Amino acid sequence: MSIQILVISGVSGSGKTTVGSLLAQDLDWVFVDADDFHTPENIEKMRQGIPLTDADRQSWLLHLGDLIQTQIQENRPTVLACSALKEHYRQLLRRGVSHKDPETMGWVYLYGSPEQIEARLRQRQHPFMNPSLLASQLAALEAPQDPATLQLEISATPQALAQHIRQHYRL
Repeated sequence: MSIQILVISGVSGSGKTTVGSLLAQDLDWVFVDADDFHTPENIEKMRQGIPLTDADRQSWLLHLGDLIQTQIQENRPTVLACSALKEHYRQLLRRGVSHKDPETMGWVYLYGSPEQIEARLRQRQHPFMNPSLLASQLAALEAPQDPATLQLEISATPQALAQHIRQHYRL
């Protein structure tokens, strides 16, 4: 079976939404931004600059895992932009994916220097992601160790990153 879900991960400001939406458009796939599924309580916490805890993220990640499972079952190829900061979070996202067909999901991790990402955050407007939360995201980050995860440094253009992902996954 070929890839049906591509998860584009990284901290806020790494370009997940920009690269993911370009990729989905190029592939004519569904694009989903995980930020759209946060609870109102979590959105308010982030607006106030209060970092989310593992407990805050639990239901959000479970919901996204269900969404991934549904997209696969209904044969709707999807690009999901999701921070997926910790290995435990990534496990929750892939919990509904058959172990018989692990290739149904592809993983991309976008990374850059804290200074580079902070500069990006200062240049953008986000409806609730307070730029002061970058430090807490970097502290919580467990960079993927899975060799199957495509790791891309963010200095290239979003278009070049999307093209690299397409080539890597033969899409």
